Amino acid sequence: ADNLSDALKKLKITTTDSTADSLEGCLDCLLQALAQNNTETSEKIQKSGVLQVFASLLTPQSSCTAKVANVIAEVARNEFMRNPCVDAGLIPPLVQLLNCKDQEVLLQTGRALGNICYDSHEGRNAVDHAGGAHIVVDHIRSLCSKTDPASEKLLTVFCGMLMNYSNENDTLQSQLINMGVIPTLVKLLGIHCQNAALTEMCLVAFGNLAELESSKEQFAYTNIAEELVKLFKKQIEHDKKEMIFEVLAPLAENDVIKLQLVEAGLVECLLEIVQKTVDSDKEEDIAELKTASDLMVLLLLGDESMQKLFEGGKGSVFQRVLSWIPSNSHQLQLAGALAIANFARNDGNCIHMVDNGIVQKLTDLLDRHVEDGNVTVQHAALSALRNLAIPVVNKAKMLSAGVAEAVLKFLRSEMPPVQFKLLGTLRMLIDAQAEAAEQLGKNVKLVERLVEWCEAKDHAGVMGESNRLLSALIRHSKSKDVIRTIVQSGGIKHLVTMATSEHVIMQNEALVALALIAALELVTAEKDLENAQLVQILHRLLSDDRSAPEIKYNSMVLICALIGSEPLHKEVQSMAFLEVVSKLRSHENKTVAQQASLTEQRLAVES
Repeated sequence: ADNLSDALKKLKITTTDSTADSLEGCLDCLLQALAQNNTETSEKIQKSGVLQVFASLLTPQSSCTAKVANVIAEVARNEFMRNPCVDAGLIPPLVQLLNCKDQEVLLQTGRALGNICYDSHEGRNAVDHAGGAHIVVDHIRSLCSKTDPASEKLLTVFCGMLMNYSNENDTLQSQLINMGVIPTLVKLLGIHCQNAALTEMCLVAFGNLAELESSKEQFAYTNIAEELVKLFKKQIEHDKKEMIFEVLAPLAENDVIKLQLVEAGLVECLLEIVQKTVDSDKEEDIAELKTASDLMVLLLLGDESMQKLFEGGKGSVFQRVLSWIPSNSHQLQLAGALAIANFARNDGNCIHMVDNGIVQKLTDLLDRHVEDGNVTVQHAALSALRNLAIPVVNKAKMLSAGVAEAVLKFLRSEMPPVQFKLLGTLRMLIDAQAEAAEQLGKNVKLVERLVEWCEAKDHAGVMGESNRLLSALIRHSKSKDVIRTIVQSGGIKHLVTMATSEHVIMQNEALVALALIAALELVTAEKDLENAQLVQILHRLLSDDRSAPEIKYNSMVLICALIGSEPLHKEVQSMAFLEVVSKLRSHENKTVAQQASLTEQRLAVES
């Protein structure tokens, strides 16, 4: 301790004329004390005011420069010392030292700057202001191809410095991307893949940068996919694989990179991991299984990468993913169902999968999750079925395979995501399927649940889908029984409200369903239509210039049908509809103008 105090005193009175030897002795003493107790020694250094002296000692000519930078690097390992280093004016001289040729000086300067930047806003700003990042990127570029130990050590320090400099700071990350650091780091990874420390630094830097959208475009122009897959294949340790996964996940959000990863053979690696970890109950294996299967699903989100792996339904990858669905692992069931939902993104794939028995696998999976089931698995399996039901030729096949019955088992679910997918699946299935629409529309339990969900104000998606399914049941069945069931369950008011939706498609579906109600069961529904103020709403839709042409057309068709009811007719008469309708005779849309003429005649005759 006494030695330390002496050394600090000596350094305080140091002037430029003191001998290099005495300076060196003092610095050695500080380094020794820091090695024994870094925190305590750093506090003493701060109190002594010696930091300000260091600024004048950081000169390229001095033989002690590397040691001074080393002391600063050690001191800056403590969070409480980073701002004092900035305040003492150490950053500009340190950045200047980056221009010298001495490797030891460069190494210690890189460490000092990297440590000062770690989690320190002030440190990063000062380095940015002094232009430090630019010089470091240039160094990395010129050292990139050198594989001698000293160069690799320097590269590791410089990569670490850039990482600390830009970590979780979008502005500084963008700055590095604009300096073209990405192709340089990718090249570095390829050349130095045998050097574990340097590889690790590159991966962390990639992980930092890959979150930014602008970086992905740059990464797509490099061979990052190939390098990462090559590196991944060599890894045995869980932690190393995890590091690569952390870079792969954000990069795989880019469709170009998805395809590159598929072509580089990542899928085979992922399938191998799944095979090795599926039966293990070790924590790290479970984590690896999840990461690998999630990444697999992500790769299938790109149209090209998905189609490449589907290979007309003959692909070995597609076949392997199919085998996940009946597995006992919830994680694999989930990934399998999500993968099928992703494969089911075009008609050709959907038709092929339905013809080859996928429906049975998915309904079996759903059956395993009816009682206290896994919500994410339910949601994924329903998503897959909904997508598969889009092609017209699949609907009847899926209905006869019992999909509607399998889906209805989840009517009791209290989970909005499951409710939402259940509704979407049923709506897809009954599109233009009159018999199925009638069967479901007469199912009182279903209709009552729909009416309940039409009021789910907290879940706009569920509310919207319930309304759309109610309307679809009427539109596709054109059945009096269905209309009566919906009237008795209190569904009419919701269809009327749906006619005022902000989405034209929903308004239209509602108006067509209401027109069918008025044509087929007006007497049964008239009280509800009156209470829901349908006539006033139609008047508003026809008067509003913003209403789409099809909305105006269907509103007039509906008015003509409502005249058949005495109380509704009275309402129509009391609201000066003739005036609004006659204006529409000159509407730019021919169909609207024609319907306006017809409606005007009807109203005139009936008045």
